[in-house]
Amino acid sequence: MFEIKQTEDRVILVAVCVDSDSETEASLNELAELAKTAGAHVAATVVQNRESVHPGTYLGKGKIEELKAMLYMLDANGIICDDELSPAQMNNLEQALECKVMDRTLLILDIFAGRARTSEGKIQVELAQLKYRQARLVGLRSSLSRLGGGIGTRGPGEKKLEMDRRLITDRIAALRKELEEVKRHRDVIREGRNKGTTKVAAIVGYTNAGKSTLLNTLTQAGVLEEDALFATLDPTTRVLDLPGGTQILLTDTVGFIRKLPHHLINAFRSTLEEAIYADLIIHVVDASNPQMDTQMAVVYETLQQLGMKKKTIITLFNKQDKVVGEQHLSDPMADYTLKVSAKQGDGLENLGNTLEELLLKEQIYIERLYGYHEGGKIALIRQYGTLLSEEFLAEGTQIKAYVPAEIYGKV
Repeated sequence: MFEIKQTEDRVILVAVCVDSDSETEASLNELAELAKTAGAHVAATVVQNRESVHPGTYLGKGKIEELKAMLYMLDANGIICDDELSPAQMNNLEQALECKVMDRTLLILDIFAGRARTSEGKIQVELAQLKYRQARLVGLRSSLSRLGGGIGTRGPGEKKLEMDRRLITDRIAALRKELEEVKRHRDVIREGRNKGTTKVAAIVGYTNAGKSTLLNTLTQAGVLEEDALFATLDPTTRVLDLPGGTQILLTDTVGFIRKLPHHLINAFRSTLEEAIYADLIIHVVDASNPQMDTQMAVVYETLQQLGMKKKTIITLFNKQDKVVGEQHLSDPMADYTLKVSAKQGDGLENLGNTLEELLLKEQIYIERLYGYHEGGKIALIRQYGTLLSEEFLAEGTQIKAYVPAEIYGKV
């Protein structure tokens, strides 16, 4: 019997600090979490203070020599840079260090590829990977050179690179077409939802803030929960029954992260659009994270990039069971702020009451006596509205209820 064991990548994390030491440290800690999620072992971290990133090699010449010695001493087989590298930087670093060189974007894409479950998620990941690879295609240089002379060297020069480029371009076009079909299907579903009266709340937040845990605790959705970055990639929508009998749809979305490249946002636009078209936004924040304010800023910046207009925002300061000491919690962008622990279920009753209060604000209060022949109207109120009281009298049924504006004319 042969035992096949997958070798673990031992990597060194590398960053260039051009601004704030604390910001660089926080970004590197997040990169370490990403590497752990991808299955790599972090052997060491290296930070170089520079006025700007080196345009050709990312790091300075002396730091590259130091890094080469560290790779040998620590028996590491690769490095991960904390920024997105240009094709030239990646190629020059690989040649200088003679090891595998990865950047933050490549690492995120690798995690996405492992987490995608639905066909839409897989299409989006492949599209983002191909766009990344397209810019980094490099020919085989001297191995395909025709300059040596002799038999077999005449004719056109290197063709493999052009063929690869064409194949990738064709595949990107095909994937975009597939995504358009998915988007059209999503739009049809969304239009169907809009024709009904059930409101939609999108759960957004930084990755690993507890969005999936919140959805599971509220609706028993059965979505994967894990203390890891990008544990869930595919959106899930479930119905939540509120205390007063009304219903709301909750949609989980992919988590946001700092330094998320534009082409990744564009690839996942059809998924993230759920947040744009939702009636309410539930912003989940990890209150136990020291970088909480920075993470909140990243979420709002990403939503702005997606073109989200002004909506009612409920910010949940989650993971209160992990918070030590008193905290000053505020979100200037939010209309409501609540302290919760999605894992323990603490504070979720307040969330339910707040959601119901918001839904009732948009509904019309009616107090009316219906004859017994108007049972269909009462059925409509029960289905779409909130029935407060029902009294059977000799003349008919006395109703007190809240109904959506869309069905007010029918009842």
